[in-house]
Amino acid sequence: MRVITKYGFSVVIKYSVIAIVILFFTLTWVEIEFLRWLLTIIVIVFTLFVINFFRDPERLPPSDKNVVVSPADGKVVLIKNVFEGEYFNKEAIQVSVFMSPFNVHVNRFPISGKIGYFKYIKGKYLVAFEEKSSEVNERTHIGIEQQKFKILFKQIAGTVARRIVAPIVVGQEAKIGERFGMIHFGSRVDVIVPPIFDIMVKLGDKVKAGESVIARIPETAQGISS
Repeated sequence: MRVITKYGFSVVIKYSVIAIVILFFTLTWVEIEFLRWLLTIIVIVFTLFVINFFRDPERLPPSDKNVVVSPADGKVVLIKNVFEGEYFNKEAIQVSVFMSPFNVHVNRFPISGKIGYFKYIKGKYLVAFEEKSSEVNERTHIGIEQQKFKILFKQIAGTVARRIVAPIVVGQEAKIGERFGMIHFGSRVDVIVPPIFDIMVKLGDKVKAGESVIARIPETAQGISS
């Protein structure tokens, strides 16, 4: 069972060492008791926040092969019809999930299939829950294809986030619910699916990466190519 994600283990070690050094000098050299306690509490709280941010709980994906799960923990902030002109070039539905700094930030594949598309885009750092952040912020675009369908999803950096982790290559096999990366310190993911999919969430819903079903392929559409 993982406690800290491999995508942030080095960061946790780095800040823990810094915290120990600061605590040592605080307890050794700061003579004012109130200030000594204040600095100690601040260092401990910050260290606990960093450890909590990089936590990596186990998740159990659904056995149903005809569903799309959320790639991230967070809150559904947008559901809209769009034209996806980058990967499968058709009308689509976009579901956006906002991750606060207190959510688990490990990202997981929303469906099983093969990575058919990957692109990293440099950009701005607008607040991630703003709709236009999907088009202007730093982000990755990841396409997964099955025999039946293609979907596209995006990791989008926010105001606080400054690093997207996505060690992905085209041709790689993806398995629903499997870890594939993360975004550091608050961010958003967009999932773009064909319009025939049934959306299983509504605005304001809280979802968990790898477990919460956000879309389903209707039985009448199974076997139809996207």
